[in-house]
Amino acid sequence: MKHLYWTLKQQLAHHTSNGCNVKPGDLMGSGTVSGPLMLSVSLIGFSQGNEGSYGSMLELSWRGEKLVPVGNQTRKFLQDGDEIILKIVSKNTPMRTN
Repeated sequence: MKHLYWTLKQQLAHHTSNGCNVKPGDLMGSGTVSGPLMLSVSLIGFSQGNEGSYGSMLELSWRGEKLVPVGNQTRKFLQDGDEIILKIVSKNTPMRTN
């Protein structure tokens, strides 16, 4: 989370500033978190950076201009019926996701 433009505290403050009733246990989503190389070039325009820093299919495919290998196929965008698997890794405490 160190590469976010806004800290999680700032995002929470913004979210609750209009009276939103956030409670303990509520989940907050940040959206796509790109790595530091992609973040630095995005401030001056969309130019090619380090693919290991990309955080989304849109970044990997250069807005649909470049084919991305997916298994035995290539894609520019996700297609109907595609399955996305999200995994969470915790460094400090055991976590389980379903």
